[in-house]
Order: sequence, then structure tokens, then C-alpha cells
Amino acid sequence: MANKKVKVKDNPGLERDTATKAIINTNNDAYLSRRTQIKANENKQKLDMQQSKDIDNLKSDVAEIKKMLQKLIGGK
Repeated sequence: MANKKVKVKDNPGLERDTATKAIINTNNDAYLSRRTQIKANENKQKLDMQQSKDIDNLKSDVAEIKKMLQKLIGGK
């Protein structure tokens, strides 16, 4: 028995499977666009995380250099 699919009202990219009542996205362009958007968001989050780590490392390095300079000049 073949599953019958019915178009969803006011949304031509979606169909309802009458046997399972599932909504199926039939718009491949929208699907691929969403997958690309998700991947771009993941990449941005990874970049943000790496930049945050880099900034923390730079802060630590600057603090260490500051301590060395203070010792060198006999400061506080």
C-alpha cells in the first residue's frame, strides 16, 4: 500500500504523509540552505571560541610581561 501525501495548506514545500501524519519537507533548496546555515553557525561558534582562547592567552602573556618588567626595574 502506497503512502498518500497531501500538500500542506499555504506551504507548497511541505507535504503530510496520511499514514503516519508526518510533515515532510519537499523543498530541497530550502533544506540545503538550512544545512549550509547550520554549518556556518557551527564554524562561527568554533571561531568565536578560538578567538576567546587567544584573547585569554594574550591577557596572560601581557600580565607575565608586566611582572617581568616590574622585577627588572625594581618596581612593585
